[in-house]
Amino acid sequence: MDTYYFDNGATTKVKEEVLNEMLPFLKEEYGNPSALYGLARYAKKEVENARQKVADLIGAKKQEIYFTSSGSEADNTALKGIAYLNKNKGNHIITSKIEHPAILESCAFLEKIGFNITYLNVDSNGFISLNELEKAINEKTILISIMFANNEIGTIQPIEDIAKIAHKNNIIFHTDAVQACRKYKN
Repeated sequence: MDTYYFDNGATTKVKEEVLNEMLPFLKEEYGNPSALYGLARYAKKEVENARQKVADLIGAKKQEIYFTSSGSEADNTALKGIAYLNKNKGNHIITSKIEHPAILESCAFLEKIGFNITYLNVDSNGFISLNELEKAINEKTILISIMFANNEIGTIQPIEDIAKIAHKNNIIFHTDAVQACRKYKN
């Protein structure tokens, strides 16, 4: 019987070349990159090499690349970090009602500590309204967080248009589509 797997947004088979790059660190070179012993120093060097490769791949600076253990951890770190760092500029965040739980739960937490969250509705196909997005923006808006592709219904949001709106309003834009964001980075 054939298997058809459609949840690659959540987890996917590791490519052979990625597995081959990682095997030494899973078998022999497993040092803690934050420690001082020999295995650790080598692991640290290789983590930094990987950080540079990722930065080069997406046109970023090495110090802009952070590795996390999952997308959920990355979303949590991004939303809470941006909120805390920019709370002196405002306390308003815009997202949609169909975001990943990592976003929705981070927003719920931020609401409990004083941030105002606007949850945009979506149409019958799962798309936000760009007009509603623009109407939701106010002088305290510090962040727009909209996922590129919804992992449950497959909707692909107009990320470049959202990025343009965020850029025009000098608002940070968080999404999982890195290239769309980088194009409109200040």
